[in-house]
Amino acid sequence: MIIKTPARIHITLMDLNGSYGRIDGGIGFSIKNPQFILEGHQTEKGVTVEFDDKITDGEAIDECNLKIKQAYKDICSHFDLDMGFDFKVHNAFSAHSGFGSGTQIALATAKIITESAGIEKTSVELSSIVGRGGTSGIGTYGFEEGGFIADGGHSLKEKSTFMPSSASNASPPPLIGRFEFPEEWDVIIAIPPYGLSIHDGEEIDLFKQFCPLPQREVEQLSHIVFMNLIPAMLEKDIAEFGKCIDEIHKRGFQKAELTLYDERMHGLMQHLRDAGAYGVGMSSFGPTIYSVVDDNNRESVLKAAREYLGDDAPVFVTKAQNSGYVLEK
Repeated sequence: MIIKTPARIHITLMDLNGSYGRIDGGIGFSIKNPQFILEGHQTEKGVTVEFDDKITDGEAIDECNLKIKQAYKDICSHFDLDMGFDFKVHNAFSAHSGFGSGTQIALATAKIITESAGIEKTSVELSSIVGRGGTSGIGTYGFEEGGFIADGGHSLKEKSTFMPSSASNASPPPLIGRFEFPEEWDVIIAIPPYGLSIHDGEEIDLFKQFCPLPQREVEQLSHIVFMNLIPAMLEKDIAEFGKCIDEIHKRGFQKAELTLYDERMHGLMQHLRDAGAYGVGMSSFGPTIYSVVDDNNRESVLKAAREYLGDDAPVFVTKAQNSGYVLEK
């Protein structure tokens, strides 16, 4: 059994202030490349994890090993399953790069095990079992359906502190809306070599450092997202959509996250704007940078990214994915 899942771009968390009784909330969209590809075969006992020879990223290997074995343990314990699995990772995201690798690894593992056991559960139910979605629901809903996702965050009655998904016991947030992302638009991805690889304790400390964010900024974010960004996407107004991406990064959590980076990251983002990008964003804590482009500026923005980063950094064009995981039995 082989499962293929999309990466995701996390545009922003919405409310890390909490004055109105809810926190978190997020928007983002799935992309076709890179994919996480996992093969699993049922055995009698235990769990093993192998890797395709092309996977040489040590951090990615460590993350896959950890997340696959933990998800196996969580699922088997929850459903009282007595079975083993041999897993092989055929393709993996760069770890802690902004693609949402942890959620996709855990859910892909959970889906293979439950399908093998004849258990039917939604991605939201599986996320709760494997401890994902405690802050953002973009990875959970993207795994299931792809497209552009807006989630509603968490009530302070359920989650009273600002924490990343990896440290939160909250259930995945409710889905506000899932929308088709324009097929005509391309997405340029650039991954600078000076990423910070923020995770675990560092991520928790940063939530404590930044939060609560100013109430006025989160109010502005909500207006920009629901009265400008999403309508622009539905109307296929790429210039307005890009403008909103830029505005989002001037306030709220994305503004705070960008303060962690030096002038090289800010220089890259401005260089792409100067080359004609409609808007430039950083996915989650980065370092992945993205821009939505069309025929009018694709080549100029792509050239600018490659010029700025050189030949060693990944720069490529992909599209949004308006569907979720694919399971091949």
